[in-house]
Amino acid sequence: MSSVPLSGTQHLLRAGEYEASIASIGASLRSLTFADRHLVVPFAADEVRPAFRGATLAPWPNRIVDGRYVFAGTEHRLALTEPDRGHALHGLAAWLDYDAVDKGSDHVTLSAVVEAQAGYPWRVRIDTRFALGADGLTQTVRVTNRSEAVAPYGTGPHPYLVAGPGRVDEWTLVLPAARVLHVTGDRLVPTELRAVDADDPTRFDFRAPRVVGTTEIDHAYTDLQRDADGVATVRVTDATGSGVEMSWSSECPWVQVHTADRPDWPAGHRSGLAVEPMTCAPDAFNAGAYAYDTGLLEVGPGEAVDAGWRIAAI
Repeated sequence: MSSVPLSGTQHLLRAGEYEASIASIGASLRSLTFADRHLVVPFAADEVRPAFRGATLAPWPNRIVDGRYVFAGTEHRLALTEPDRGHALHGLAAWLDYDAVDKGSDHVTLSAVVEAQAGYPWRVRIDTRFALGADGLTQTVRVTNRSEAVAPYGTGPHPYLVAGPGRVDEWTLVLPAARVLHVTGDRLVPTELRAVDADDPTRFDFRAPRVVGTTEIDHAYTDLQRDADGVATVRVTDATGSGVEMSWSSECPWVQVHTADRPDWPAGHRSGLAVEPMTCAPDAFNAGAYAYDTGLLEVGPGEAVDAGWRIAAI
């Protein structure tokens, strides 16, 4: 009988009043606290990770519609890992067991290889570093293409941010994005990119801080307002003004935001706000089907690309 918890090897990091636990399965952020206050929705070490909570997503984030795409003139078909909607969801690395290749009291670097397979015939190595400091938890992801052909690629994280006690309805959100990607109501297939204040600003426009209330969101945003260093920041706070922020640089021009609407799962229903910075849009592998730039990355043989983000207490 294995003594390893169901979520894999645990890596506990500490720095000042911050503490993080990283699980090796999926290079998942299992918990993150500041002064004993949760900043993300946690899960237990000896628990199968609920859905994609805290996972590192690669070689694509979000979904590939129908599990089909054409790249370099060849059609590929992936397993439908989101069966209710009929899509390939969140890449191929979320259930890999990552090895620690560097570790200290405040940092760990995990590594795994996505082997060439049906639907994704490229071998890519993923190295991700989690580091705690006075400015919070920073995660960086580097992918290296170890195959002989150009590989399509995208990445992003999947934390559920927690502002404080209660649920999403009571928290104030600042989301500095000018456009939102509309999707079909049943299968979340991308349809059209529109201004956040064009059709339903009460639902989509959070450029000025306001309470989320009963708003339901499961959409990707882009045209992000950034500071002088090119950093975009999403903030979620409770009634006292404390909370959590997530920031990232220009490597991620998109962010998926989800109010975690799961009435069939009371414990998880609107318990956190998913904020998922992404290097590419949903269904980016089908870039030619859309009138906007999906941000799909094409990584040449032997090449490496990086992306990163930070979560910090407010």
